Amino acid sequence: MKIAADGPIYRPGCLHDKARDPTTMTTHYVETEPRREEVEGLAGPSLLEFGSPWCGYCRAAEPLLERALAGHPDVRHIKVHDASGRRLGRSFRVKLWPTLVFLRDGSEVARLVRPSDAQAIGEALDRIDARHA
Repeated sequence: MKIAADGPIYRPGCLHDKARDPTTMTTHYVETEPRREEVEGLAGPSLLEFGSPWCGYCRAAEPLLERALAGHPDVRHIKVHDASGRRLGRSFRVKLWPTLVFLRDGSEVARLVRPSDAQAIGEALDRIDARHA
């Protein structure tokens, strides 16, 4: 999978470009994960969400993410289907799901593991979104 440095490649249900469609958030996990080098090359604010479709904690976090992302239409949201042996998750040292990694220009700025409220997610998004910094 290739992610353009100047923005995401939009594939319905995989990578979500909120600037094109701010009414929805990514709901499906990327099966073919991007390489770490591609993630590090992303320009602007990005949120990597590591999890699994069957994970109860991940499903519980979905409405929290949706609320928090509603105020950040420029943030690229990438849901990565993580599992044992998946390289991207291991490179970010993901141990529990969901793990949210907040990036600005490909560099990690904040991280939340099993978030329980939209406010914490919103505060982390504020740190990467230039419109709120």
